[in-house]
Amino acid sequence: MLLLLLAPLSVAETDPLTDLENIAGKLIFYQIEGNATYVRDTGELASDVPTETMFELFDPQKNFSTAKFTYTWDLGNGEVIQGTEPVVRYHYSKSGNYTLRLKVGFNLAKYTLPFTGDYSMDVKVLDAIKHIELNGPSDYEMSQNISLAFHVDGSPPMWVCWRFVPDCVPDTTGGCTLTMLYENTLWLNHTFTSAGVHCLDISVRNDISQLQSSFSLYVRKNNNAHMFFILSCAAILVATFSFITVIACHPRHYNRSQIPASGNAIFLKNRDSDDQSTIQFNFSNVDKEEKKPLLLQYGTQYSS
Repeated sequence: MLLLLLAPLSVAETDPLTDLENIAGKLIFYQIEGNATYVRDTGELASDVPTETMFELFDPQKNFSTAKFTYTWDLGNGEVIQGTEPVVRYHYSKSGNYTLRLKVGFNLAKYTLPFTGDYSMDVKVLDAIKHIELNGPSDYEMSQNISLAFHVDGSPPMWVCWRFVPDCVPDTTGGCTLTMLYENTLWLNHTFTSAGVHCLDISVRNDISQLQSSFSLYVRKNNNAHMFFILSCAAILVATFSFITVIACHPRHYNRSQIPASGNAIFLKNRDSDDQSTIQFNFSNVDKEEKKPLLLQYGTQYSS
């Protein structure tokens, strides 16, 4: 419970009139959000949230049971509220540092002079964390170092605890990475090693609020690696086909000295001394484009 003890005056007498100077009390701050009521016990309030501040009089001897009180509340934002009840309802629309001042006036009897007591308290108003937004796409590629940017709308400093969950399978045993955030943008660097749906769990809190959120991120395989493989194979095929085409279509040139001379084979039939017939081959060189008859008149000629 947030209780602010206000310093009492230092006179303590048994006379009821002098006891009036020994007025003491405390300020209690409540903030209402929906059906929940929060007691702020650190002097820190959330902005734009209905707030109720109560002055609780410390009067164990009931010396002020018949007194009539007036209360003047100076909220420090230019707003002043007066009333006869020890409670004031308001809200701070902007974050910042304020000094709340309370002037308590009371009168015990009809003919006595009124007494007043002045009290003040420094109040720090913070923006509650209401949203965590991902600035950027929700799908990424494997094996790439990516940067994720999140906007957090609370007042810094904030404590951030985050973790990546592959396949969004809950892991109650795993921990998280704790980071102190001094601005409203959270940057996370990460490299996904597997494809599929991944969850990013983030918990953020400051002195007056806390928010948890989870983001589903789709991770696909790196198409650049597949494209590089396909292009490499295509380049090899094109190079091979080009080499074969050049070899097949390249004209052949020869020197004249490399062209062998053509020859004619002449079949000759002679008889030796033993009256046996033998067949002889006679090769003669023929120059290029020179023609000679195939049969020559050597030896015995037979006619059919």
